Amino acid sequence: MYTTKSGLILGFHGCDEHVALDILLQKIKFKPSENKYDWLGKGMYFWENSPSRAEQFITNLYNNPQKDKPKIEKPTVLGAVIDLGFCLDLTDYYCLQTLKDAYEYYCDLQISSGWEILENTNPKNFLGNPDNLWRQLDCAVINLHHKFREDNELLPYDSVRGVFVEGNELYPTAGFRDKNHIQLSIINPNCIKGFFLPREKE
Repeated sequence: MYTTKSGLILGFHGCDEHVALDILLQKIKFKPSENKYDWLGKGMYFWENSPSRAEQFITNLYNNPQKDKPKIEKPTVLGAVIDLGFCLDLTDYYCLQTLKDAYEYYCDLQISSGWEILENTNPKNFLGNPDNLWRQLDCAVINLHHKFREDNELLPYDSVRGVFVEGNELYPTAGFRDKNHIQLSIINPNCIKGFFLPREKE
């Protein structure tokens, strides 16, 4: 019963300016990401309460264009007011155990079908980051978890929330890294109550 979150939070997404404005004016819808390496499975991605991290991410993409991604013309941060609803919250012990069960189910399914068990990988020098940025395994397990619930007519998750330790040590022997963040994957678009452009403090 504690998996349903109460209250509203703010999420931030880095994108090109024209995309942000078109979403604000409701000319286009916010499209969910469905890459095989997405950290939290399919969904609409936001940094929780961190416009600065969203800005750093999209600026990095602007400075380091990716061959398989549209070129960023003007880096922009889009804000969203979000109700997480029924959330697979991977900061919660119970949710972590359900995901571990989903991993074991995934392994049994892959082995019995003669398919490979995916791994999270570190693409060489991707944006200069040493972490396993391509989360093929995590993505597959989370998506299978959703499919299992759907097939068994269980209440579907509205969102997924996870804490990620990422980047370099903040200082020697630090227990913190310079890109630690909380990431959100919004599955149910009705969780997003509105969009806005962040403003500077006066």
